[in-house]
Amino acid sequence: MSPSWIQLLIVVVVALLLFGGRGRISSIMGDMAKGIGAFRKGLKDEEETKSVDNDEMVNVTPQKDETKASS
Repeated sequence: MSPSWIQLLIVVVVALLLFGGRGRISSIMGDMAKGIGAFRKGLKDEEETKSVDNDEMVNVTPQKDETKASS
């Protein structure tokens, strides 16, 4: 059996990833590590913005008017 064109394409893509210019394994892993670091930093920043102290909270509930007499 001879390899099909899809199998040859997969072999060529893997060879380019391993031996190609920008697609070297180390640079791919470096880019992946930068992406994971940015993702974690984004999650950390999101958690910090969600936490609010009670001192910073403002009560905006309208007060009842107690001067009016109730029936």
